[in-house]
Amino acid sequence: MDFNSSPRSTLGVEVEYWAVDNDSGLPVACSVEVLGEMGRGHPGNEHPKAKHELFESSIEVITGICETPAEARADLEGTIAELRPLLAARNVKLMSSGTHPFAEWTDLIVSPNPRYHQLVEDIQWPARRLMIHGVHVHVGVRSGEKAIQTVNGLTTYLPHLLALSCSSPYWESENTGLASARTKVFEVMPTAGLPPQLTGWGEFERFLDALIRAGSISTVREVWWDIRPHPGFGTVELRMCDGIPTMQEITAVAALAQCLVTWFDRTMDSGGRPPIRPSWVVRENKWRAARYGLDAEIILDEHGRTRRLGDDLAELTSRLRPLAVELGCADELDSINEIVNHGGSYQRQLQIVADGGDLRDVVASLTRELEGGPGA
Repeated sequence: MDFNSSPRSTLGVEVEYWAVDNDSGLPVACSVEVLGEMGRGHPGNEHPKAKHELFESSIEVITGICETPAEARADLEGTIAELRPLLAARNVKLMSSGTHPFAEWTDLIVSPNPRYHQLVEDIQWPARRLMIHGVHVHVGVRSGEKAIQTVNGLTTYLPHLLALSCSSPYWESENTGLASARTKVFEVMPTAGLPPQLTGWGEFERFLDALIRAGSISTVREVWWDIRPHPGFGTVELRMCDGIPTMQEITAVAALAQCLVTWFDRTMDSGGRPPIRPSWVVRENKWRAARYGLDAEIILDEHGRTRRLGDDLAELTSRLRPLAVELGCADELDSINEIVNHGGSYQRQLQIVADGGDLRDVVASLTRELEGGPGA
């Protein structure tokens, strides 16, 4: 299997959005109509940057190949600007969050694409209840071998990226007690969850070949790891993040991802290897980030030393800042400190209810944040 090498750590960002009624806040099954209108005049009558997702109340917005998080933001905002009048005509707005706070998965309508119906047929209940949204960040990597080592290294910082994005404290009107309920919902899917620590590209190829021969998957697209190589794009794809409500937070995560991958690339060029923690530490830290978000006490080593995740993030961003200046994403990386100091989406959502609001107020706030930033 060929890996289409990327010469630089370019970016691609994919954001899954809910389409919600402006009055009730409930998901609206309108993607077939909206994307049908939006696709007119494009090849195959499909818009290149607005896509269907599993349910008709979801729309995925994707970027092209971008050099910086700022460029990715402009790309996303351009597509959203095209979507807004089509949605407004239906009294619908977009929002991004890991789960919808009060919708019920039994009410959602599967998109007409045969691939999605086959997915539900094959996997049944776990697939049918995927009332979740995420953000995926692709970062260019120069070779398959580097991609595998980059995946291994990124597991060390998976809790950091997850905690920055946690936005799903509610599930079917219930406060789950988790910062990211989406994480636990998605983990029940086959081939989902943490990637195995592989030794190189050859082992990855043999692993995929075995899964295909066994009938577990048909393509690499069905390997739903939190971090995976994407041979066709020549990237490592980071898939651990919840849906992220604001562009500021999306670009912060993208900047951190780009800096980490570039750091690992240069470390390997110098004969080193990305930092890797034991698999049990990686698993425990992912759980702690999903449970406690930025306040998680993550494990630093095999001896059990811990540190508050928010504090570790502050040190990490300080270490990466010279690289961010070089890559042109220093402002976006700096905004991580604002998230750590002022709270992530899960904290803002919980505060709305603590202050006397209800879950419709949470949805209304999420739709405003897409337009105006955190706390809008």
